[in-house]
Amino acid sequence: MSAVMPMDNHYADSFTAVRGSLPGAGLPWLDDLRAAAMDRYATIGLPTTRQEEWKYTNVRAIAKHSFQPSLAFCTGLVEDDLGDALMGDLEAHRFTFLNGRYSPQLSRPGKLPEGVEICSISSALQDMPEVLEPLLAKQADGSANGFAALNLAFFTDGAFVRLEEDARLERPIQLVYLTTAHGDPETHNLRNLIVAGAGSKATIIEHYLSIGGPVYLNNVVTEAVLSANADLEHYKLQQESLKGYHVSTLQALQARDSRLVSHSASVGASLARHDINSVLDAEGAQCSLNGLYITGGRQHVDFHTRVDHKKPEGVSREYYKGVLSGKSRAVFNGKVHVHQDAQKTDAEQSNRNLLLSRDAEVDTKPELEIYADDVKCSHGATIGQLDENSVFYLRSRGIPQPVARGMLTYGFAHDIVERMGLEPVRHLIENILVSKLPHVDPSGIGQ
Repeated sequence: MSAVMPMDNHYADSFTAVRGSLPGAGLPWLDDLRAAAMDRYATIGLPTTRQEEWKYTNVRAIAKHSFQPSLAFCTGLVEDDLGDALMGDLEAHRFTFLNGRYSPQLSRPGKLPEGVEICSISSALQDMPEVLEPLLAKQADGSANGFAALNLAFFTDGAFVRLEEDARLERPIQLVYLTTAHGDPETHNLRNLIVAGAGSKATIIEHYLSIGGPVYLNNVVTEAVLSANADLEHYKLQQESLKGYHVSTLQALQARDSRLVSHSASVGASLARHDINSVLDAEGAQCSLNGLYITGGRQHVDFHTRVDHKKPEGVSREYYKGVLSGKSRAVFNGKVHVHQDAQKTDAEQSNRNLLLSRDAEVDTKPELEIYADDVKCSHGATIGQLDENSVFYLRSRGIPQPVARGMLTYGFAHDIVERMGLEPVRHLIENILVSKLPHVDPSGIGQ
């Protein structure tokens, strides 16, 4: 049996049909990138469970659909349709993408400070292709797997964020990706590029939502390049339809003394796969990865992380927690790779999972691969159920059993939420927790 899934010819046919209308068509360097990515997909197809990186995540449910690339613009929505995407009092530079395309009508970019540039990838390819040429697809070149190859071949839009040296953004950048129900099953290939100059600082939120119950695939790649002393806090909130599929990659490159903080929350989609990778390519680089996944029914979520310590005195921290109910399944595979020259590396990794039903399942695999001899590295993983002694203690204080179990579950997950620096984001995740644990009153937690 082949380790790759045979290529579905409809993607090749679609590429032939739409390549001339994709953003940047006619730019030789981009046409070559797209064609090479399609050739790569023809060779490897979609991944299968015979590949170690996809051993516990079967994508046949995605492969059985003949997803068509979304090229048409969708209009008619108003700001009120965004609902939770606005996150109450969040003051941000908001850029909205509707069914894979930038929507000026639903965006509120505001006035940007000097040294900060934000626009859609499609407009950047039209107005300043010479800026994108040395940057685009340099960190994630489409070779990782079939999804990455399809993204590079078909991407229609996304955000381009560029911060010049010492540029500082006081307000966060909010990138809203909205999917609506219309027509046949579609795939939205989104590509984001973040370039943080030396000494710059920014907070960026990627928020994925859907209206209605369409069957679709969101295939996302975000590349981030952090120069010396750059500080980037990145949020990824995946809150989509249970009929949708979501596959994404965050690929970062970090220079000397740069700092990357990643917060990920995955609560939607039938199947969600999140690859989060950072290369600490200079001394003193720091990377913190935090994640929370909440699943029910037959949902499947997979977090794969990789931190490459290439130079001395790098620091990385990973904290991921999962809450699973029903017949849902989660996968966590986190690898810390310490190269031979990366002496004085300090790395910690933790994955903890709470199973609320007998049929829920977790496959967890934290890994350390160390080739240096002067390091401080640790990892750990736990899978368990609620402590019945704690439940009994709360019940002995007059708290009904469903409420007691909900409070303990909320407390378990809230540790990750508290790591999120933006209060509106914390409130959004707290509300999601409460909606999934209806017997919990968060105002009483900790009192």
